[in-house]
Amino acid sequence: MIGQLRGQIVVRQPPQVVIDVGGVGYEVQVPMSTLGALPAGDAETRLLTHLVVRDDALILFGFASEDERSLFRELMRVSGVGPKMALTILSGMSVTEFVTTIDADDSGRLTGLPGVGKKTAQRLIVEMRDRLAGSGFTSVPSTASIATAARDVAPSARSEARDALVALGYKSAEAERLLAGLADEENGADAETLIRQALKRAVR
Repeated sequence: MIGQLRGQIVVRQPPQVVIDVGGVGYEVQVPMSTLGALPAGDAETRLLTHLVVRDDALILFGFASEDERSLFRELMRVSGVGPKMALTILSGMSVTEFVTTIDADDSGRLTGLPGVGKKTAQRLIVEMRDRLAGSGFTSVPSTASIATAARDVAPSARSEARDALVALGYKSAEAERLLAGLADEENGADAETLIRQALKRAVR
Protein backbone atom coordinates (compact mmCIF):
# COMPACT_ATOMS: atom_id res chain seq x y z
CA MET A 1 0.00 0.00 0.00
CA ILE A 2 1.30 3.47 -0.91
CA GLY A 3 0.44 5.70 2.05
CA GLN A 4 1.88 9.03 0.94
CA LEU A 5 3.88 10.77 -1.75
CA ARG A 6 6.27 13.70 -1.33
CA GLY A 7 7.54 15.56 -4.36
CA GLN A 8 6.80 18.24 -6.95
CA ILE A 9 3.51 18.64 -8.80
CA VAL A 10 4.57 18.68 -12.45
CA VAL A 11 1.15 18.34 -14.11
CA ARG A 12 -2.21 19.71 -12.99
CA GLN A 13 -5.09 18.43 -15.07
CA PRO A 14 -8.11 18.34 -12.73
CA PRO A 15 -9.09 16.02 -11.23
CA GLN A 16 -5.65 14.49 -11.83
CA VAL A 17 -2.16 15.65 -10.92
CA VAL A 18 1.23 14.11 -11.59
CA ILE A 19 3.67 14.28 -8.69
CA ASP A 20 7.38 13.72 -9.37
CA VAL A 21 8.97 11.64 -6.63
CA GLY A 22 12.66 11.05 -7.26
CA GLY A 23 12.23 11.17 -11.01
CA VAL A 24 9.16 8.92 -11.08
CA GLY A 25 5.86 10.58 -12.01
CA TYR A 26 2.82 9.27 -10.14
CA GLU A 27 -0.63 9.97 -11.57
CA VAL A 28 -2.94 10.81 -8.66
CA GLN A 29 -6.68 11.52 -8.67
CA VAL A 30 -7.50 14.32 -6.20
CA PRO A 31 -10.68 16.08 -5.06
CA MET A 32 -10.98 19.79 -5.78
CA SER A 33 -10.57 20.63 -2.08
CA THR A 34 -7.12 19.02 -2.16
CA LEU A 35 -6.21 20.61 -5.48
CA GLY A 36 -6.98 24.03 -4.05
CA ALA A 37 -4.81 23.37 -1.00
CA LEU A 38 -1.71 22.43 -3.02
CA PRO A 39 1.10 24.99 -3.23
CA ALA A 40 1.47 26.94 -6.44
CA GLY A 41 4.27 26.27 -8.88
CA ASP A 42 6.77 23.47 -8.38
CA ALA A 43 7.14 23.72 -4.59
CA GLU A 44 7.47 20.38 -2.82
CA THR A 45 4.25 19.01 -1.44
CA ARG A 46 2.97 15.93 0.35
CA LEU A 47 -0.14 13.97 -0.51
CA LEU A 48 -1.67 11.29 1.67
CA THR A 49 -2.79 8.52 -0.66
CA HIS A 50 -5.16 5.62 -0.99
CA LEU A 51 -4.49 2.91 -3.56
CA VAL A 52 -7.46 1.29 -5.29
CA VAL A 53 -6.65 -2.06 -6.90
CA ARG A 54 -8.78 -3.15 -9.85
CA ASP A 55 -8.41 -6.04 -12.25
CA ASP A 56 -7.28 -3.68 -15.02
CA ALA A 57 -5.57 -0.86 -13.11
CA LEU A 58 -3.96 0.48 -9.96
CA ILE A 59 -5.41 3.93 -9.17
CA LEU A 60 -3.92 6.34 -6.65
CA PHE A 61 -6.11 8.90 -4.90
CA GLY A 62 -4.46 11.78 -3.06
CA PHE A 63 -5.56 14.04 -0.20
CA ALA A 64 -4.24 17.15 1.50
CA SER A 65 -5.39 16.03 4.96
CA GLU A 66 -5.99 12.87 6.95
CA ASP A 67 -9.62 13.92 7.41
CA GLU A 68 -10.24 13.95 3.67
CA ARG A 69 -8.64 10.54 3.24
CA SER A 70 -10.56 9.10 6.19
CA LEU A 71 -13.86 10.41 4.84
CA PHE A 72 -13.03 9.05 1.38
CA ARG A 73 -12.48 5.60 2.90
CA GLU A 74 -15.67 5.80 4.94
CA LEU A 75 -17.65 6.82 1.86
CA MET A 76 -16.42 3.79 -0.06
CA ARG A 77 -17.81 1.53 2.65
CA VAL A 78 -21.32 2.75 1.81
CA SER A 79 -23.20 0.37 -0.48
CA GLY A 80 -23.22 1.69 -4.04
CA VAL A 81 -20.49 4.29 -3.48
CA GLY A 82 -17.23 3.60 -5.29
CA PRO A 83 -14.03 5.65 -5.43
CA LYS A 84 -15.24 7.82 -8.31
CA MET A 85 -18.40 8.87 -6.47
CA ALA A 86 -16.46 9.38 -3.24
CA LEU A 87 -14.06 11.68 -5.13
CA THR A 88 -17.01 13.57 -6.63
CA ILE A 89 -18.56 14.10 -3.20
CA LEU A 90 -15.29 15.45 -1.77
CA SER A 91 -14.92 17.68 -4.82
CA GLY A 92 -18.39 19.12 -4.35
CA MET A 93 -18.11 19.87 -0.63
CA SER A 94 -15.53 20.06 2.11
CA VAL A 95 -15.39 17.57 4.98
CA THR A 96 -17.13 20.08 7.23
CA GLU A 97 -19.83 20.77 4.65
CA PHE A 98 -20.44 17.05 4.20
CA VAL A 99 -20.80 16.52 7.95
CA THR A 100 -23.22 19.46 8.15
CA THR A 101 -25.22 18.03 5.25
CA ILE A 102 -25.52 14.64 6.95
CA ASP A 103 -26.44 16.20 10.30
CA ALA A 104 -29.16 18.25 8.60
CA ASP A 105 -30.58 15.26 6.67
CA ASP A 106 -30.14 17.40 3.55
CA SER A 107 -30.53 14.78 0.82
CA GLY A 108 -31.32 17.51 -1.71
CA ARG A 109 -27.80 18.88 -1.50
CA LEU A 110 -26.34 15.43 -2.07
CA THR A 111 -28.51 14.78 -5.14
CA GLY A 112 -27.04 17.93 -6.69
CA LEU A 113 -23.85 15.92 -7.20
CA PRO A 114 -23.51 13.79 -10.35
CA GLY A 115 -24.34 10.13 -9.90
CA VAL A 116 -25.98 10.64 -6.50
CA GLY A 117 -29.66 9.75 -6.79
CA LYS A 118 -32.32 9.97 -4.09
CA LYS A 119 -31.79 6.42 -2.86
CA THR A 120 -28.02 6.84 -2.67
CA ALA A 121 -28.43 10.16 -0.87
CA GLN A 122 -30.71 8.59 1.73
CA ARG A 123 -28.30 5.67 2.12
CA LEU A 124 -25.43 8.09 2.68
CA ILE A 125 -27.36 9.96 5.35
CA VAL A 126 -28.39 6.79 7.19
CA GLU A 127 -25.05 4.97 7.02
CA MET A 128 -22.72 7.93 7.43
CA ARG A 129 -24.53 9.46 10.41
CA ASP A 130 -23.45 6.61 12.68
CA ARG A 131 -19.95 6.47 11.23
CA LEU A 132 -19.40 10.19 11.65
CA ALA A 133 -20.58 10.19 15.26
CA GLY A 134 -17.55 10.60 17.50
CA SER A 135 -15.21 10.73 14.50
CA GLY A 136 -14.06 14.29 15.17
CA PHE A 137 -15.05 15.36 11.66
CA THR A 138 -17.50 17.92 13.03
CA SER A 139 -14.62 20.18 14.05
CA VAL A 140 -12.62 19.76 10.88
CA PRO A 141 -11.98 23.01 8.99
CA SER A 142 -12.14 23.08 5.22
CA THR A 143 -8.78 22.58 3.53
CA ALA A 144 -9.94 24.31 0.36
CA SER A 145 -7.98 27.48 -0.33
CA ILE A 146 -8.48 28.65 -3.91
CA ALA A 147 -6.43 31.62 -5.08
CA THR A 148 -8.72 34.02 -6.92
CA ALA A 149 -6.30 36.78 -7.84
CA ALA A 150 -7.65 38.76 -10.76
CA ARG A 151 -6.14 37.59 -14.03
CA ASP A 152 -7.21 36.80 -17.56
CA VAL A 153 -8.71 33.40 -18.20
CA ALA A 154 -6.30 31.24 -20.15
CA PRO A 155 -7.75 30.14 -23.50
CA SER A 156 -7.89 26.54 -22.31
CA ALA A 157 -9.17 27.20 -18.78
CA ARG A 158 -12.84 26.74 -19.65
CA SER A 159 -12.23 23.57 -21.67
CA GLU A 160 -10.03 22.17 -18.88
CA ALA A 161 -12.76 22.91 -16.37
CA ARG A 162 -15.40 21.30 -18.59
CA ASP A 163 -13.26 18.17 -19.07
CA ALA A 164 -12.69 17.92 -15.33
CA LEU A 165 -16.42 18.17 -14.58
CA VAL A 166 -17.12 15.47 -17.16
CA ALA A 167 -14.44 13.30 -15.52
CA LEU A 168 -16.24 13.79 -12.21
CA GLY A 169 -19.45 12.44 -13.73
CA TYR A 170 -21.31 15.43 -15.16
CA LYS A 171 -22.69 15.27 -18.70
CA SER A 172 -21.08 17.69 -21.13
CA ALA A 173 -24.20 19.86 -21.45
CA GLU A 174 -24.58 20.04 -17.66
CA ALA A 175 -20.91 20.98 -17.29
CA GLU A 176 -21.38 23.79 -19.80
CA ARG A 177 -24.45 25.03 -17.91
CA LEU A 178 -22.59 25.09 -14.59
CA LEU A 179 -19.69 27.02 -16.14
CA ALA A 180 -21.84 29.54 -18.00
CA GLY A 181 -20.95 33.08 -16.98
CA LEU A 182 -18.48 32.12 -14.27
CA ALA A 183 -15.48 33.86 -15.86
CA ASP A 184 -17.23 37.23 -15.74
CA GLU A 185 -18.44 36.62 -12.21
CA GLU A 186 -14.93 35.82 -11.00
CA ASN A 187 -13.15 38.66 -12.84
CA GLY A 188 -11.12 36.09 -14.66
CA ALA A 189 -10.15 32.71 -13.20
CA ASP A 190 -8.06 29.67 -13.89
CA ALA A 191 -9.49 26.19 -14.46
CA GLU A 192 -9.31 25.22 -10.78
CA THR A 193 -11.34 28.24 -9.71
CA LEU A 194 -13.92 27.69 -12.45
CA ILE A 195 -14.35 24.06 -11.38
CA ARG A 196 -14.73 24.98 -7.72
CA GLN A 197 -17.34 27.63 -8.48
CA ALA A 198 -19.22 25.26 -10.80
CA LEU A 199 -19.34 22.59 -8.10
CA LYS A 200 -20.71 25.12 -5.62
CA ARG A 201 -23.49 25.91 -8.10
CA ALA A 202 -24.30 22.22 -8.48
CA VAL A 203 -25.00 21.63 -4.79
CA ARG A 204 -26.99 24.79 -4.06
